[in-house]
Amino acid sequence: MRAGQHARHRAGRATPRTGGPLTLPAFGALGRALSHRDARIFFSASLTAWTGLWMHRIAVMWLAWELTGSAFWVGMVAFCDLAPAVVFSPIAGAVADRMDRVRLTMIAQGVIGAQAGCIALLVATGQIGIEILLVFEVIGGIAASFAQPARQALMPGLVPRADLPAAVAANSLAFNVARFLGPAMAGPMIAFGGVVPALLCNMAAYAIASASLLTMRVDPAHRQGHKPEASLLAETVEGMRYAASHPGIGPILIFAGITAILLRGVQEVLPPYVDRLFGQGAPGLALLTASIGVGALVGGLWVASRGRLEGTTRLAVVGVTLQAGVAAAFVATGNFAFAVLCGALYGACATMHGISVQTLCQSAALTRMRGRTLALWGLITRACPALGALILGTAGELFGMRVPTVVAAALAFLVCIWAVTRMRAWAKELENPQ
Repeated sequence: MRAGQHARHRAGRATPRTGGPLTLPAFGALGRALSHRDARIFFSASLTAWTGLWMHRIAVMWLAWELTGSAFWVGMVAFCDLAPAVVFSPIAGAVADRMDRVRLTMIAQGVIGAQAGCIALLVATGQIGIEILLVFEVIGGIAASFAQPARQALMPGLVPRADLPAAVAANSLAFNVARFLGPAMAGPMIAFGGVVPALLCNMAAYAIASASLLTMRVDPAHRQGHKPEASLLAETVEGMRYAASHPGIGPILIFAGITAILLRGVQEVLPPYVDRLFGQGAPGLALLTASIGVGALVGGLWVASRGRLEGTTRLAVVGVTLQAGVAAAFVATGNFAFAVLCGALYGACATMHGISVQTLCQSAALTRMRGRTLALWGLITRACPALGALILGTAGELFGMRVPTVVAAALAFLVCIWAVTRMRAWAKELENPQ
């Protein structure tokens, strides 16, 4: 990279640099991040919306399984929810960098709530079919692609710069608390009342979350994106080039994307595992999903308690390495209790990796590029698991669920070996650039 371009990467970061690694007292920074009124509103809204989201996911996965009895179609539902990020996330990042992010978030969340309400209505009236469900999941996926970068880009306007890593961790903790609460609520609800109440809860959750945004006071510099400097397409391409040319952001996003395809699909197609490998029903699905959420919560708390940016790149790599081993162990047994334990470890490892990568991207990206950088991270977290789910679901129909999962875990482990050889170079650019 040329010297001038390298210097531009190091200017205008979200986290101030003092020549040494950023150090935060254990839990002290997390407490400071939560001490700000607007941050508390933001995280409460996130927890509410994501609890509804996880209720929705459990509901539509189980609905697809009931409609078809096919692992392929369950994977296709996950694919249709997450895959729109491939097309729309880069564009959504450019939009988030040039308009009112609160307004964009409210519009996108309103569409997600309306989508859940429409599915509930169709199920209640007996008009739902797998094709219609896929269409609505695509609509929800498009809306989520716009909501993600807009919401995430608001965080630096809610807390001081020094508290940004802790704010990212707190946001991830909210997601993982929701990953526990949502399935814990949805499982019994679906078992006794069907999927409609869970879908309606998602609609209500997003309505509440959108309304709460009106009460926040966001720093105008972070609420309103920059004035358009070029066409939307040109700014989208600029953001992709920026991330690709950055010596730290580009490689770690590629690593995260490849391993997400290989490993994250397991979580998106749980019903075939629950039914075919362990002989469990909807309550078993909810228990397994909740165990992933509990593990993710514990893992997230541990990452937040570290209180420093130094070593975060190592955590991102180690987390995926351990996750590959846990995924293989998950399908190596027919014991559901052991599978639930593996689910918890899987969630902890995935969150260790996810928080670490997002924190590094938030800290290293130029302020004016933050929305586009986070949109690419959103693309990875949504589209790559979707592709993995589609591949895993298709392979599961042909070979059963065990063999494809073990193969994917082995490939992920090989990718991790490659990442270990480059980890120090990435850390130099992402954690403590000179």
